[in-house]
Amino acid sequence: MDSKAPPQVEVDQKEVNGGMKINNETSKNTKKNIKKKKSFLPKFGCFRIEYDATGESFDMEVVDASGHSPNPTHLIIMVNGLIGSAQDWKFAAKQFLKRYPHDAIVHCSESNSAKLTFDGVDVMGDRLADEVISVIKRHPSVQKISFVGHSLGGLVARYAMAKLYGKDITMKLSEGSGYIESHNSDKECHEWKYEGKIAGLDPINFITFATPHLGSRGHKQVPMLCGFKPLEKAAFRFSGIFGKTGKHLCLADKDNGKPPLLLQMVRDTEDIKFMSALRSFKRRVAYANVRYDKLVGWSTSSIRRKNELPKRRNLSRHECYRHVVNVEIAKSTPLPVEIPTESEVKSRSGKLDWEEEMIRSLTTMSWDRIDVRFSGMKQRFLAHSTIQVTNYCVDFDGVDVIQHMVDNFQL
Repeated sequence: MDSKAPPQVEVDQKEVNGGMKINNETSKNTKKNIKKKKSFLPKFGCFRIEYDATGESFDMEVVDASGHSPNPTHLIIMVNGLIGSAQDWKFAAKQFLKRYPHDAIVHCSESNSAKLTFDGVDVMGDRLADEVISVIKRHPSVQKISFVGHSLGGLVARYAMAKLYGKDITMKLSEGSGYIESHNSDKECHEWKYEGKIAGLDPINFITFATPHLGSRGHKQVPMLCGFKPLEKAAFRFSGIFGKTGKHLCLADKDNGKPPLLLQMVRDTEDIKFMSALRSFKRRVAYANVRYDKLVGWSTSSIRRKNELPKRRNLSRHECYRHVVNVEIAKSTPLPVEIPTESEVKSRSGKLDWEEEMIRSLTTMSWDRIDVRFSGMKQRFLAHSTIQVTNYCVDFDGVDVIQHMVDNFQL
């Protein structure tokens, strides 16, 4: 981001008093009464959206009538999926601010949008990590951080989180100015201080919506292929159509003889701590479509084996959230399970083994699983975008799912 260019500011004048709309067609007497009652309104008055110098990614926060905002302590990073944009999360971002006006600031990322989403999970993750650092610099009051990712965005967030794990961005600034820690003991103490933190902040929620955590290769992980092996093999061969990202999702990448990237992302390496970063969050939540999602299967998005999926006939609508049909809240962290070493994984070539390794590793930590079904709705065939409410006019059936996330969000 270009720090020299002033941010573009857009204020949503319709969203006031925590999302309540004020009717402009009032009489003079009514206007006088409103003026008298202004002192009883909350200190914030509307949503302010600050775009970066490119006019793409943006921060959304609540401000009062004078344009001042409280000092929010919780930064929420929202990440779009394949060929997506920051606008895809705009509806959900507003719901967060209506519920937590004084505590949260929401950043909708667009360092990876449109064709940039074909560059690969690693390249996109690096860009997102740099973007998060720039956001933290603009908002020094933040102390906590949460990530919300849709589809591919969940994988990109996992990569970026690992890049930022245990890093203090203030130290990075001092190194850039020529200051270097002179004593090893001081450096070790500094590293210990930021152990378990993401860019120096306390990690709280990691939430994904229809994210292919196990990849998209075979075994009905892409429902539109109907489980036909010839079609799944063809998808694997032509995965390069979607650039490096397509190869990552289909586990078709073999850079420098290393295992596929998604397989690397279920263990810690010397350079990047994927599992430590993921484990550092207080909550990990996976929202998954039970049916009608043609791009991401139920198993890969909920991190379950096929035989672990709930029986569909046993699913029933939640009393408050009509499209939520199953909620599994993790009560405690599972007992540690031995994770295969990188050398053991290299010696395996079967897809089933790779999928099993990812499940075994990812489930060494607790996950809340929220299963969603849009049966009987016109939007059910757009379930992949409806679960996110990408566009309110089209995907309004997913509003209750977003509300479920907001209501259960941990500050």
